Amino acid sequence: MKATAPPAKRRRGPRLAVLALVFCSLLVPIAFLFNRFPAVYVTDERPEQEVILPERHSGGVNEMKQPGGSDAKPETQDAPEKIPKIDNVPSRVITKPEVLSPPAIERAKQIPVPVPVQHKNGSSANVNIRPPRVPSADELEKAKACQLEFGSYCLWSIEHKEVMKDAIVKILKDQLFVARSYYPSIAKLKGKEALTRELKQNIQEHERVLSESIVDADLPSFMKKKIEKMHQAIARAKSCTVDCNNVDKKLRQILHMTDDEAHFHMKQSAYLYNLGVHTMPKSHHCLNMRLTVEYFKSTTLDSDDSPVHKFNVPDNRHYVILSKNVLAASVIINSSVSSSEETRNVVFHVLTDAQNFYAMRHWFLRNTYRESAVNVINYEHIILENLPEFSMQQLYMPEEFRVFISSFERPTEKSRMEYLSVFSHSHFFIPEIFKDLKKVIVLDDDVIVQRDLSFLWNLDMGDKVNAAVKFCGLRMGQLRNLLGEATYDPQSCAWMSGLNVINLEKWREYNVTENYLQLLEKFRNNDDEASLRAAALPISFLSFQNLIYPLDERLTLSGLGYQYGIEEEIIRTSTSLHYNGNMKPWLELGIPNYRKYWKRFLARDERFMDECNVSP
Repeated sequence: MKATAPPAKRRRGPRLAVLALVFCSLLVPIAFLFNRFPAVYVTDERPEQEVILPERHSGGVNEMKQPGGSDAKPETQDAPEKIPKIDNVPSRVITKPEVLSPPAIERAKQIPVPVPVQHKNGSSANVNIRPPRVPSADELEKAKACQLEFGSYCLWSIEHKEVMKDAIVKILKDQLFVARSYYPSIAKLKGKEALTRELKQNIQEHERVLSESIVDADLPSFMKKKIEKMHQAIARAKSCTVDCNNVDKKLRQILHMTDDEAHFHMKQSAYLYNLGVHTMPKSHHCLNMRLTVEYFKSTTLDSDDSPVHKFNVPDNRHYVILSKNVLAASVIINSSVSSSEETRNVVFHVLTDAQNFYAMRHWFLRNTYRESAVNVINYEHIILENLPEFSMQQLYMPEEFRVFISSFERPTEKSRMEYLSVFSHSHFFIPEIFKDLKKVIVLDDDVIVQRDLSFLWNLDMGDKVNAAVKFCGLRMGQLRNLLGEATYDPQSCAWMSGLNVINLEKWREYNVTENYLQLLEKFRNNDDEASLRAAALPISFLSFQNLIYPLDERLTLSGLGYQYGIEEEIIRTSTSLHYNGNMKPWLELGIPNYRKYWKRFLARDERFMDECNVSP
């Protein structure tokens, strides 16, 4: 008899590896829901950052919580609250002699130049916009609480709330939950066998229907009778003497389960919304790639009559734009020249990063904007080559913050949510990049111009450095814990970026960049990027303390990237529009009523846009 070899032992390693892979595959979707992974294509790296300010009405120091959150901009409806007088503490930052109160505003007469807009029917008739519904006080408080947790997604979800298609299905589910909670107690009662059988039959029928129906259209025609029948059975069950503790326990379990499920779906929806607003559309990425490839393939676009000689002439009108978005930069330039009477001495300097430099450069070599000149600058390269002593080599876009203000001592008073956009760290190196220039106008790339801005070049700013639109919905005293021990006027208003006139000579005279670097060392808690970007808010306000020249608030209309219900007449008569907020006009999530003002300045005859199917 031939002996057989014993069977080989199975190795447990491969089986454990397979189980580990399966477990990891289940964790990946959960990780995405909790925002552990960044998006593939980042648009402009401007997520909203959150600042929570507990506001005290007596003199004490407030505790401030500043999580590394996500959004920011201004709501002008809220009236500024009274701020208590605060004793200033001497600043550790070395500054020039303090500039006194702002000079009187001398507004030059501006000639409104209508923006060339061609309506489809050839007329300029106003478009009828549905007036927004006035929310109640409870709805406003719930909306603010939602914004505190989920940001501007709550504003978007309220506006895009869909009509329920499963109202009857939800009634069936509610009846099923209640019947299940009463059934165990009714089944234990003597003499209630008929009611027990009726409840069981109704429960089974509801379960069968719900297993086949998702929306009301899927329900059979006889469901109204079933609902009434279940309603009567539940009413009879409620009339019986049962152990209320068991019923209460069951209903509370159902309530907690429903709340948890609703919060989970809200969190999931908010993540998908943020994914949509913070990622570059595939068509835009295609456009950037095609322009970059075409730049290296083409060598005939550089002409002999290049406007390089205009770039450093101080007497020209120089506009500075920080942008990583080709379409956004082209729209702001196109809107500016379309609204200007004279463009021969107009120069646009577009500061971009190394990744988008060649795409941006090729676009502006292919497209001309009347007689103006466009200078595309690789910000990261010029900082590395010419300013190696500065460590801030990465291009940062204007920072946006969502500020939530509540009162601990007066909890009955309503909380307030304010939105701000301020200078990023990259703005403070503009005087070092343009050493030959005396004055520039800085524009955010989410701005469009509707009137001629030439009167700003005749603005006498006196000893001021930064001409900006002030926002008195938020005052410096309400940011006292954020601003630290620096010297500031607690009654002074915050200010907004978007459209700013910068006096570079006064900037250099008051050493604003040097003061910024000292403030950066003070407010930067650690080396991570979240701490760095969060420091932009206090640094921007303190660097220009007593150096802000107030512009007319009608010069810029802000909030078109988050605030619904702005009247069309106000939009059309504003000198410029600022789409600050998450809902940028080049995204599908942009507010439709406002996107049309941005889209009319978008190039339509560009070959690469057609090939990449770019249609904002």
